[in-house]
Amino acid sequence: MIHFIKLNLVSIIYAFIALIPIQLIGNVYRINRLTGCKIATINTITAVVIIIEFIVGTILILILTKKWLKNRKANFWTMILWVPYFILFTYITASLFPIVNEGDSPNPVSGFFAIGLLMLFPFYIYSINFISLALKND
Repeated sequence: MIHFIKLNLVSIIYAFIALIPIQLIGNVYRINRLTGCKIATINTITAVVIIIEFIVGTILILILTKKWLKNRKANFWTMILWVPYFILFTYITASLFPIVNEGDSPNPVSGFFAIGLLMLFPFYIYSINFISLALKND
């Protein structure tokens, strides 16, 4: 039972790793309106935050997978378990922060980025699990 809880906690972290870039890129106009910063500045800050979040998230997931989940093949369930959490967190975010100003709507290219990220994300999770299996536990 403890392994199941740890597996779900790691899946929640995976969901946040996917959710943060999508929300940042999808809400550029809202951030612009609320802060008054230029779009170029927001895009630069968003890119930096996404890169830092990806690096820190990957390191955190590798450590947690090695420490909590050990070398089990059941870890590959995280490739599926992150999806319900991602949908839940997206729904919560959309419910708490609805688009009330039509100018805050994301542009269509943001959707292409989200689709690409969501299609490649299971391969990212697979590679993290494969790398953690290859690493020897101390």
